[in-house]
Amino acid sequence: SHVLFLCLSAYFCFLMAALGVTAGAHRLWSHRSYKAKLPLRIFLAAANSMAFQNDIYEWSRDHRVHHKYSETDADPHNARRGFFFSHIGWLFVRKHRDVIEKGRKLDFTDLLDDPVVRFQRKYYKSSVVLMCFVIPTFVPWYLWGESLWNAYFLASVLRYTISLNVAWLVNSAAHMYGNRPYDKYISPRQNTFVTLGAIGEGFHNYHHTFPFDYSASELGLKFNPTTWFIDFMFWLGLVTDRKQAPKEMIQARKERTGDGSA
Repeated sequence: SHVLFLCLSAYFCFLMAALGVTAGAHRLWSHRSYKAKLPLRIFLAAANSMAFQNDIYEWSRDHRVHHKYSETDADPHNARRGFFFSHIGWLFVRKHRDVIEKGRKLDFTDLLDDPVVRFQRKYYKSSVVLMCFVIPTFVPWYLWGESLWNAYFLASVLRYTISLNVAWLVNSAAHMYGNRPYDKYISPRQNTFVTLGAIGEGFHNYHHTFPFDYSASELGLKFNPTTWFIDFMFWLGLVTDRKQAPKEMIQARKERTGDGSA
């Protein structure tokens, strides 16, 4: 039962950290695809620190540059430079000068206007130590006497490693493998495997075609836990102004630029 509890707590941390990126840094702060009230923004910022993928400001800045200059030298994880570069290699080398030069032309003032983003940025390192390492290790030890060693390596380190790679697959695999029902002229694709891992972020051809859509996918009964979470928060009154691409717009775009696969 210990092992089961530990695996469940690791999975819970995985989901929470994932939401901090998908619902938080990505759909809320990078794309402004919906509005969130203060308590939800605080939760998402804490969850984002558990994910430890750079602070919200940096993540959103890189992501906006990635969308505006996708698959060029100004794209921080340009998929044209190969799978390894777009997956993890981009983090090992200095940014291409185009990323820095063109990135400077974009406006990020809205991010720093949010006190939650400023607070997380100011205390980022300590928030990561607490959320990504201390809490996932301490809780299993405290609640059911798990060894600190097991809790640390499973619920913290292994969970962190897996969640990083799942997030990176959106930049690598989802830019290389899959169909393109919305726009066959761009490289991002629909990738079911990535969708399962990244809780709804693998509908990548759709997302790059309609980046303002809060669901990052065409709605319907498709598997998108991040959208379900945002909808649940809407039901609780913590979310407003969910932006969506109208059905007619999606259909017209499919017929005009899609690859005919959907």
